[in-house]
Amino acid sequence: MDKNEKKPEKVVSEDNLNEHDIVVPGDKKYVCDICQEAFTLESSMIKHRETIHNDRKNYECDKCEKTFVFRSHLSRHQITEHKSYKDFACDRCEKKFVQKSSLFTHQKLAHKDGVTYSCNKCAKKFENKSNLLKHNKIFHEVFKDYLCEICAKRFGNKHSLLMHIKTVHEGSKDFACNKCEEKFRKKVDLIFHLKIVHKGRKDYLYDSCGKKFGFKKSLLIQMKTYHEELKDLACENCETKCFSKVDLLKHQKTVHEGHKDNPCNKCEQKFGKKWDLIRHQKTVHEGRKDYSCDKCEQTFGEKSKLIRHQKTVHEGRKDFACNECEKKFKHKHHMLLHQRTVHEGQKDYACDECEKKFGYKKSLIIHQKIVHEGRKDYACVKCEKKIGYKWLLLRHQKIVHENRKDYACDQCEKRFGRKYNLILHQRTVHEGRKDFACEKCEKKFGLRRNLLNHQKTIHEGRNDYASEKK
Repeated sequence: MDKNEKKPEKVVSEDNLNEHDIVVPGDKKYVCDICQEAFTLESSMIKHRETIHNDRKNYECDKCEKTFVFRSHLSRHQITEHKSYKDFACDRCEKKFVQKSSLFTHQKLAHKDGVTYSCNKCAKKFENKSNLLKHNKIFHEVFKDYLCEICAKRFGNKHSLLMHIKTVHEGSKDFACNKCEEKFRKKVDLIFHLKIVHKGRKDYLYDSCGKKFGFKKSLLIQMKTYHEELKDLACENCETKCFSKVDLLKHQKTVHEGHKDNPCNKCEQKFGKKWDLIRHQKTVHEGRKDYSCDKCEQTFGEKSKLIRHQKTVHEGRKDFACNECEKKFKHKHHMLLHQRTVHEGQKDYACDECEKKFGYKKSLIIHQKIVHEGRKDYACVKCEKKIGYKWLLLRHQKIVHENRKDYACDQCEKRFGRKYNLILHQRTVHEGRKDFACEKCEKKFGLRRNLLNHQKTIHEGRNDYASEKK
């Protein structure tokens, strides 16, 4: 050993390690006499010598026979190798743990009878110390001194801030997959990609349906989206149900309280969720439409919209049925609007120029444009006719110019361009119904227009009306 290297003046045993744990800043004065590695603490040097050179492995896995030098290595082994096995269940709650020590720690913190941890800055109390520390960090201490000037997000250190700017706002993707052309912003995302896409690993199993997922987030989305029975937290302001308390609070904050803390730096729009802001910037300002339909040429900015398009347009699916009538809908919000306006009779949108009310805001705007402003914005390209509604223009082109009659009567050979006309035909011709009675005589009619014609020509004596109708 070199003469300049300092040796401990006293031989230290395991029994008196703590009294010799003296840290000398910037000076590693304790040197291993076998491999010459230097340490700041004398206890670290002794532990190194005993574990590395004496091959001591004191930490044994309770699920297999493997032993480890360090406790941290044992923990890492159990988490990676025995992740799905949680054999240690708490007898006071439903929580399970991989390690027995984790169970003891949980019981000590979560179920310590009669002990509460009070915040010395406010009156709030907590069941365990970790929640108290988390509360202090969030509400009473300012740890995040590094502010992003683009989106106002704060970070605890400069490195995190710079990484955020580089990946989120500059869009840098420095981590490339060596098996495909995909690039990633973070190394951890690349590792996940390799593991799930190229190795095909799916470590997250959903017991209710047996489906496996590569990402925990995908498992949670499956649970939230397709298993409504798990959504047991209902919003007191609307019919929305949430999977977790966090989701419920987020819903109430953004939807009912109107919090929009994520402003777009390229326009005046604000968003309640950060993900909605990122999606808005990608689709609106960058014009990205990364998801294309393999059955038609339509492209979409979001994968969810592509899936919805394929289900509703190409598969013709209507998965949302009204529980009060037989009507089905392609979208859930259309079904809820239908129930509210048709079955509950809600008409919250009143016209300020007449007494008419509407169930939909869009219907009110269209009514004002067409009825009160006299606008007819939709012109037929095959004739000079102008129409107020787009759907009426499409129907006009289909029936008049394409001569389409898609509605066939199942009792005769007659066909109709409109479903309404088919229903009228079946009622009046095949069922013989005459629902429109004249209030001045006993005559009845199958069609309302025939009743009006009768009243004007017979009872009002208007020959001009009759001649116009001939």
